[in-house]
Amino acid sequence: MKYDVYGIGNALVDMEFKVNDEFFTKNNVEKGLMTLVEEDRQNELLEVLHTMQNDEIKKACGGSAANTVIAVSQFGGNSFYSCKVSNDETGKFYLGDLKENGVHTKYTPETAPEGTTGKCMVMVTPDAERTMNTYLGITATFGEDELVEEEIKNSKWLYIEGYLVASPRGQKAALKAKKIARENGVKVAFTMSDPNMVKFFRDNVAEILDGGVDLLFCNEAEAMEFTQTDDMMKAREEMKKHAKRFAITLGKNGAILWDETTFIDIEPYKTTAVDSNGAGDMFAGAFLYALTHGHGMADAGKLASLSSSKIVSQFGPRLTWAEAKEVVNQFTESNE
Repeated sequence: MKYDVYGIGNALVDMEFKVNDEFFTKNNVEKGLMTLVEEDRQNELLEVLHTMQNDEIKKACGGSAANTVIAVSQFGGNSFYSCKVSNDETGKFYLGDLKENGVHTKYTPETAPEGTTGKCMVMVTPDAERTMNTYLGITATFGEDELVEEEIKNSKWLYIEGYLVASPRGQKAALKAKKIARENGVKVAFTMSDPNMVKFFRDNVAEILDGGVDLLFCNEAEAMEFTQTDDMMKAREEMKKHAKRFAITLGKNGAILWDETTFIDIEPYKTTAVDSNGAGDMFAGAFLYALTHGHGMADAGKLASLSSSKIVSQFGPRLTWAEAKEVVNQFTESNE
């Protein structure tokens, strides 16, 4: 196979800011969630944030699935990302950053369409929680045309980002990609991405899960929202109906895996959390890298937990190449 993971999802340039809870109150921002905003509203908040922040603003090509396929690449895998950016300066930055991180994609700065590339403001509070306000820009029109069928066929896994369920075009693209994968023996993984996606677009999530997926990623809140229960034991039993295997992340308490026959508890790695942005994306990336490189579910969970602990201990949603290599070495040594 040419690729370990073929991802589809939004393309957003992430900009990270350190804020306190007072900022949310003053500027009417809902803490702890991803909220879609119009460009004018985002620019209004950016103006306030620029006056508050003295440090250089950290920018990176992002979007949930982008972070995941970049993690696969940094650990040593091969990945492809179907996304949509424009030919503006932000889009050129995005495509360049994707390329630097070893991820293949359809567009180049010369072939990208006219428009405005999406941006995501990631606001991190001292309790390490991340709040996102996102202007989707051209990624709101991501659709079936962005898929590269031959590359899906040449991949071990298709990875679908849950944020696509908020867009009719994105939903159709996700369903088509899943159909292509199913018809060509490519395994399908889906991430719920955010509690709001499950809360407000539950039917769309259910449509993607119809007939099951090979692997499902979600956190505790998403699992309980989707299964309509506040009992985690009931939620994990219900999830068996929707996925052959799944991973439910539990934050500082590690994760629960289902491997088709057994529940596996994944212990957390001790760390001091400063920024939770990208933790779930990294978990999925490390997990998929492990599965595509000869490891079973338990070991995949172990690498994912280790990788996520590294991400939350620093500012930003991804590791450097050197840090990724160090994590893989630590994981390998612990398994010897």
